[in-house]
Amino acid sequence: MRAFAIAEEGSSVTELDLPTPRPMGDEVLLKVIRSGVCHTDTHLREGGYDLGSRGKMRLTDRGIRYPLVMGHEVVGVVEQVGDNVRGVEVGNVRLVYPWIGCGKCHHCLADRDNYCPNGQNLGVGRPGGYADHIVVPDAKYLIDITGLDTSWAATLACSGLTAYSAVNKVLPLPAEEPIVVIGAGGVGLTAIATLKALGHEEICAVDVSEQNLQIAVELGATKTVQSSKSVAKQIVEACGGPVTAVIDFVNNGDTGAAAFDSLRKGGKLVQVGLFGGELLVPTALMALKMLELSGSFVGTLGELRALVDLTKAGALPTIPILEHDLDAPSVNAALDRLVQGGVPGRIVLRDRPSA
Repeated sequence: MRAFAIAEEGSSVTELDLPTPRPMGDEVLLKVIRSGVCHTDTHLREGGYDLGSRGKMRLTDRGIRYPLVMGHEVVGVVEQVGDNVRGVEVGNVRLVYPWIGCGKCHHCLADRDNYCPNGQNLGVGRPGGYADHIVVPDAKYLIDITGLDTSWAATLACSGLTAYSAVNKVLPLPAEEPIVVIGAGGVGLTAIATLKALGHEEICAVDVSEQNLQIAVELGATKTVQSSKSVAKQIVEACGGPVTAVIDFVNNGDTGAAAFDSLRKGGKLVQVGLFGGELLVPTALMALKMLELSGSFVGTLGELRALVDLTKAGALPTIPILEHDLDAPSVNAALDRLVQGGVPGRIVLRDRPSA
């Protein structure tokens, strides 16, 4: 099979010819037909994350090994199943939940694999969807997407799930209570669409791009802030005062500080983005204002199933999807474009010929 891999940290993606895996036991082999491109993959290509004054977290120090086949937003067609597999058949089209845990800890046994301290995520710890085929360790991680556009559905596995789980961490709130979404890229736009789908009425989108802010309005944002200097002041002015909830899909030092300074008493900041940096928090204000800081990384298997149900019900508007072929030049170009910023929606790679 063809696979598109990073040979070592910092290198470009190149094509490899690898043996097609044969599924054993509970495993399922799928032919990849759609594979979304996520900003996380740019960090995997670079080899780590910026931790501000603490330096860089190198992924090789966290057990990640190269060459690495990335890609964790995958829709595929079931080609072969292991002897123990029940519930899926050859020919089924399925969305893959990629946030695989160890399968043994209390988090995994509660279907909270993304909390597992020994995760084996597809496209990170296991070979992912930038390839002709992908092996999924258990059929429970496969979700029926009958009736959904396959390119849009692929983005639900990370972009959609990340947005949905972050939104769940600030709701319920009164519908008229402003919720601020910092970063109107693919994930932030999905969060805005999700808030709208769940009935929230006051959504403030913050971004550097006027184009992205216009899309945000089309998806449900009622207020916008084009971020420059004094972002916290702009947010407070746009929302009529300090706010109860901010979801930061950028999450660097500047946006983190602006989000923190925008919060009212009892407010909550959910930090999602991985752009790096650090946030200096006044400890007295944390207590006096009774603030909450929460990290959010992707979501649970149950949340992905709920999100797919919401999408099937027609409640979730689609964000813009940019389709390209699934090959090494397209993967490299997509990752470069994400680093440069300004992608209006989500990039999804498709097999050749198009399925």
